[in-house]
Order: sequence, then structure tokens, then C-alpha cells
Amino acid sequence: MSGAPEQTRQSRPPRPPRPPLPSGSRAADGRATRPGARAARGGAVIAAVYAPACALACWSLGRTLWEGLAEPGIALAFGLLTAVGELVGRGARPTAGGRGPGEREGAPLGAAGALAYALLGEAGGRPTTHGVPQTVAVVLAAGLVGLVPQVARGRGPALDHLARRILTIGFAATCFQPLYNTGTLSSWGASGPVYPLFLTGLMALTALCDAVLAAALARARTGWPYGPLLRDELRALPGTGSAICATGVVIALATAVVGLWALPVFCLPLLLTQFAFRRFAAVRTTYRQTIASLARSTEIAGYTPHGHARRVAALSRAVGRELGLNEPDLDVLEYAALMHDIGQLSLLDPVPDGATAPLPPDRQRRIALLGGAVVRQTGVPAEVAVIVERQADPYRDQPVTARIVRTVNAYDDLSGESAGPGGSLRALERLRLATAQDHEPRVVEALARVLACGGRAVWDAGTQV
Repeated sequence: MSGAPEQTRQSRPPRPPRPPLPSGSRAADGRATRPGARAARGGAVIAAVYAPACALACWSLGRTLWEGLAEPGIALAFGLLTAVGELVGRGARPTAGGRGPGEREGAPLGAAGALAYALLGEAGGRPTTHGVPQTVAVVLAAGLVGLVPQVARGRGPALDHLARRILTIGFAATCFQPLYNTGTLSSWGASGPVYPLFLTGLMALTALCDAVLAAALARARTGWPYGPLLRDELRALPGTGSAICATGVVIALATAVVGLWALPVFCLPLLLTQFAFRRFAAVRTTYRQTIASLARSTEIAGYTPHGHARRVAALSRAVGRELGLNEPDLDVLEYAALMHDIGQLSLLDPVPDGATAPLPPDRQRRIALLGGAVVRQTGVPAEVAVIVERQADPYRDQPVTARIVRTVNAYDDLSGESAGPGGSLRALERLRLATAQDHEPRVVEALARVLACGGRAVWDAGTQV
């Protein structure tokens, strides 16, 4: 269903278009939107993370090579555990549309093994002396082993993940190893029943630091708002994050009592959980593909142009990111964008180009309600049907997700192949002219920012999904 205003489809010549976001301009909210400026800021953030990670890795590796390994057997066991966890975790491809809560850590077994080694004070009743440099060096070696399959498949190394791992493990080891080896923890009273609580608190603080780093790197790579990215990372912590922290603490405590036999015994539950999450991710991917296939029914029947639903879904998700929606809302938005035209199957004759804006309001409303009824039969969340049903409502009465679908759908209608050269600029200008009654200005400007920062490639890629 198109949300483009009827007056934008009249034959009268439009006003002279102005560029959506000329170089050096600022968006309606005052933020700089020049792609080069965003890239520069992103590069500075990445350098701010990579530089200390590289320095810590070089120092730790050099110190370990100079002094030699302490307790080589323990180092080898934890190194193998971490490497196996990285290899198993990195073998899975991310789900389409991004990661959901609980899927933030791709290698939970590797993370738990690395954290356990950082918090290891004894092994089989004997004190360990590996220290901070050796801890980071072992985790670095295991992380490099985990990168081999990705490089072999031509995906490129996941250096962001490795940098985060080095910094967070270095943080945990620095907070624990010196205090434990010098007896400071005992003097502070962090022994006996308090000791596990101290380890759990340190694990939670480490997980929080990792979430901050992950959100910062994601912001630098994508340009998406930092607040929602951090919120998504924090929402994921009670899921897999809590399992990783608990397993790391249990492994460290059990190894102190029974030795290295604790590694296979206490890693098995987390390994099974990891496989369960991978199956869940596969189900989500299949679910999304099923919805995409259902959305193609309008294209096959000739009611909408080829690739229309996928283009609207891809660009709607990007606009939702720009507006700060969280991951669950983005999934709902994507499903609704895919199925927003499903109600057109109730028409005896297809609407030209699938644009329903010229239709009378009662027919638009009927198509929207029929589309919502179809969507409710697919088993998707009820919010998806609500968005589809309310596409014919005034935008002020719509939820923000429905406003996004309405505006992006109108943009796709107005900037299609029939629009000719400069159709994208003219489409955006027409949307701006219609913000008084048909489109929310904030959504239109978010769309303009996405297009100015490479969103056109996302829009074009919708035809290849």
C-alpha cells in the first residue's frame, strides 16, 4: 500500500527540486550528515579501540616470549578451550537483518574459557602464577586460531571481535591477577563465601565494558545511533551474557579444586546452549525467508513491481536504525514492510504500479484491513498486523513504525524506474512537500540522512535479497 499523497502523482510539474542533503549541510535535528564526516568520526573511534588493543597484545606477547610460559599445561588447556570455542562459534553465519538479543556473542564458549583463565588463581589446589601478560597472550593466540576459518572462506578477519576480546580479558586479568597473587584480596576480606561474589561482580563489570565497546564499534561501522545500539547490547546481557559469566566463574572455581578436569565437565552445558542458539538462529532465518516469500505473492500476481517489498523492508530497517529503534522493533518493522501490500490481493484489478494513494479513502482502508487480517493468519507478532492495518490512517494517529513504512513505501513508488534520471531527488522533494498532512517530517529527514550516507545501496540491494 502506498502512502504517497495523491497530489504528488498529478501531471502538473513539481517545484524545482533541491538536493536532499547537500555536502556540508545539516539535518533537521542539527546533526552533520556529510558521509565523509561520519566516516572520519567512525575511523577515530575504531582507532581509539584498536590502538590500546594492539599495544596490549604486543606488550603481552613480547613479555610472555621473553619470560617463557608459566604452567605450560594449564596455558595449553585453556588456550585449546578458547580456540575451540572461537572455531565453533565463528562457524555460524549471522542471521539476516542483524543479531537479536542473545546472539551478541558469537563464541560464548571461547569467551567463557578466556574469562575463566583471567580469573584463575589456583589449579588443583596449587597457586598459579601466569599473570596478566600471559593471560592476554594465550587469549590472543586462541583468537588468531579462531580467525583462520573466516580468512579461508574469504570473509576477512573479525578484528573488531578480537580487539574487544583482548581489551576485556586484559581488563579482567588486571583487576584480578595482581590482587590475588599479592594476597590483597584476602586482606580485603574477599575470601571464603565472598570470593565467588567478587568474581561474579568482576564478570558483570567486564561484560558491561564489552557491551560499551561493541556498541561503539557498531556505531563507528554503521553510523547508527549509539544509544539504541548500547541498549540492545545491554538487553542481551541477561541472556547469553549471564551464561558466559556464570560458566567462567564456575570453571575458575572448579579448576581451583579439581584441576583441569573441570574444563570439559563445566563447558558441556554452555556448548549445548550454543548449539541451541544456532538452531534458534536458523529457525529465525527460515521464518524471515517464509515471510519474504509470502510478500512476493503480490509481485507474482502482478499487483506490485518486482522487488518492491524487499526494497521497502531493507530501507525501512535502515530508517528505523537512524531513528533509534531497538532490535525487536526493527524486526517488527521489517516484517510489516515486507507484507504491507498483501491486502492488494483482494482487488479484482491491480492498481497501476501498485500505488493505492489515488483510490478513495474507504477503499484504502478496506485494503489495509484485509491486509492486516491476512497478516494475522501468518503467526507473526500482532504488532505487524497493526502496522499493516493502520497504513491508511493519518500519520499522526500511526505508531512510528507505521509512519516509516508509509514514507519509505511512498519513496519507492516515486523513485522507481519510471521516474527517470533524478527520480530520487524529486521523490524526496515531494515527500518533504507532503509533510504537512501525509508524512512525519522526522521520518522524511531520517530517510534523507540514510540516503545521503549510502542508504541508496541498501535500497538497491533489496532486489537481491
